[in-house]
Amino acid sequence: MDITWFGHAAFRLSDARGAVITDPYTPEGVGYAPITQSADLVVISSDDDDAHCRADLIPGDPEVCNALNVALDHGGAQTVVGREIRAVAAAEWEHHPRGVPGQNGMYRFEMDGMQIAHMGDVGNPLTADQIAFFKDVDVLLALAGGYLTIELPDLMTMIRAVRPKLVIPMHFRTLTYRPRNTMWIESFLSHFDEAQVDFAFGAHAQIFKGDLSPDTRVLVMDYVRPNA
Repeated sequence: MDITWFGHAAFRLSDARGAVITDPYTPEGVGYAPITQSADLVVISSDDDDAHCRADLIPGDPEVCNALNVALDHGGAQTVVGREIRAVAAAEWEHHPRGVPGQNGMYRFEMDGMQIAHMGDVGNPLTADQIAFFKDVDVLLALAGGYLTIELPDLMTMIRAVRPKLVIPMHFRTLTYRPRNTMWIESFLSHFDEAQVDFAFGAHAQIFKGDLSPDTRVLVMDYVRPNA
């Protein structure tokens, strides 16, 4: 599986069956570069958050799947362009500066024989049912910045319970995305031994199921730079 991190909660994941882009953003809103790659499928965690829902900015004519709708209107699972999307409803941080916290969907799908999970924009401790949703996940795209999303101790409760093989952090503070109270990646990494952490040293990586460790490891990626 090839994976690219554009920044914030937006990734492009691809295998022999096609490509999926997650939670595309409004570039001027979060500071990351416009997404110039296309995909067969774009999954958004809601349809009302410009930092997570801008499927209309993705080139080409991809199919779009709203994970919140999957959770609420499709019994938690829907097949789109031949790929099953499973989702569970969540809510933003209850003190979100936009006002009333919005609903969103956390979601998962299979890619190159691996179960991939994306945490959407959840802002609160996970319930037992939400934690169970992440059972048997191979690769977890995890909200790692605290402020505006799930607090790190609550995130670690889930990670320790479900033990994903690989955690890729997202939605943390960078030199581009700089909300004052959002944490730098070091705060998240402090919950792991140094030997558990790898660095991609770029915005792109290849992940092979056979290379995944039975114990949880972390892969820190860089984000796509303008004109990259």
